[in-house]
Amino acid sequence: MEAELGDELVALDPDGGACFGFNDVAATVWRLLERPSTFAELIEALLSDYDVEPAQCEADVGDLLAQLSDRGLVRLRPADR
Repeated sequence: MEAELGDELVALDPDGGACFGFNDVAATVWRLLERPSTFAELIEALLSDYDVEPAQCEADVGDLLAQLSDRGLVRLRPADR
């Protein structure tokens, strides 16, 4: 379950009872992940939408994906990085 609150996206895990807040960039990544995407595809999409250095984008997205994976919200495949 998810809802938009201003510039943020809030997702609720009804089974686990956890609530997750996503800022604008994290919400963009979340929406891109509605279909399976490679790490490179995510970076390419974000670089076209945001003014960010490629190395910084890769580091930030890597951190975000790790956090989402740790919370069980996404599954990462080794080939994604």
